[in-house]
Amino acid sequence: MSTNKDNFNVADLSTALNAEDRADLVNALKNKLQDLAGKHSDVLESLTPVVRKRVDALREIQTQHDDLEAKFFEERAILEAKYQKLYQPLYTKRYEIVNGEVEVEGSEPAKDVEEKGVPDFWLIAMKNNEVLAEEISERDEGALKFLRDIKWSRVDNPKGFKLEFYFDTNTFFKNSVLTKTYHMIDEDEPILEKAIGTEIEWYPGKSLTQKILKKKPKKGSKNAKPITKTEQCESFFNFFSPPQVPEEDDDIDEDAAEELQNLMEQDYDIGSTIRDKIIPHAVSWFTGEAAQDEYGDIEEDDDEEDEDDEEDDEDDEEEDDDEDDEEDDEEESKNRKKSSAVRKKGGVRAPAGDGPQGERPPECKQQ
Repeated sequence: MSTNKDNFNVADLSTALNAEDRADLVNALKNKLQDLAGKHSDVLESLTPVVRKRVDALREIQTQHDDLEAKFFEERAILEAKYQKLYQPLYTKRYEIVNGEVEVEGSEPAKDVEEKGVPDFWLIAMKNNEVLAEEISERDEGALKFLRDIKWSRVDNPKGFKLEFYFDTNTFFKNSVLTKTYHMIDEDEPILEKAIGTEIEWYPGKSLTQKILKKKPKKGSKNAKPITKTEQCESFFNFFSPPQVPEEDDDIDEDAAEELQNLMEQDYDIGSTIRDKIIPHAVSWFTGEAAQDEYGDIEEDDDEEDEDDEEDDEDDEEEDDDEDDEEDDEEESKNRKKSSAVRKKGGVRAPAGDGPQGERPPECKQQ
């Protein structure tokens, strides 16, 4: 672990995250900020009096800006809370249609068809998002077909948010609701303290996060029973078992701390994607329109880059052709000089053609 107080690196952040409670963690961060403040004071002391006065004026402007920003965050939270309440009736209507609890006028199915609602709504919506599609395996799809709704809500003490996944009765696990809660140090400038997920109660042999490998015993072994080994495997449902920070500082080195930090950032990215994109715009993700809006511009940029690459390749080919032509002209000029020298020495005259004497006809030059 780094002991240099001037360097606030990933390992230091991990050390702060190892604190047992939020108060200790905030104090650790404050200490780091004080160290940085001391470093910045050295910069100020190195300034001339005239420049220092100008910087003081700039700092006053910055303070006014920060005060306004604090009010913005405060008012934004109030505004978001107001609109969350206004969204709820719409989410309820969406839930009822998706799960076939109400029928849309003119969409009554034929008597011999039992199809209700919109099958695989949430599964398709999530798979159309690149971040989530990478997490969903083929094995997961069977269980995610039973997903009825996803909700999110703010939590206090400590600040953060909670995701709730509502499932219909299924053959994979007993839980009807799976939750994932993110505890933040600062909601406006998110510093993740920890994430907590539901422990999934898998039915025997149905776990999607583990696979059982059976190995035949060696010939001549007294134990005739096959050897079973449980192995972790990739699954969306690993999302409910987030990475945990060791309780003791000695349990983790810098490389492990950096890897842990990356895992935590990836985990938060998945959670915030579900909260900010999938839940509010689920219909657009289901139809693919949201994906087109989000990734269409990227594809267009890629196409433009491909076109530019093709043009560059063409330019390179033209330059190569020009260089080849120049080399051919130089070779031809040398040959003409050689021919002229031969003629001067009484050598054989070049056969006459349609072109100038001693040259091949133009249409034969490239043969």
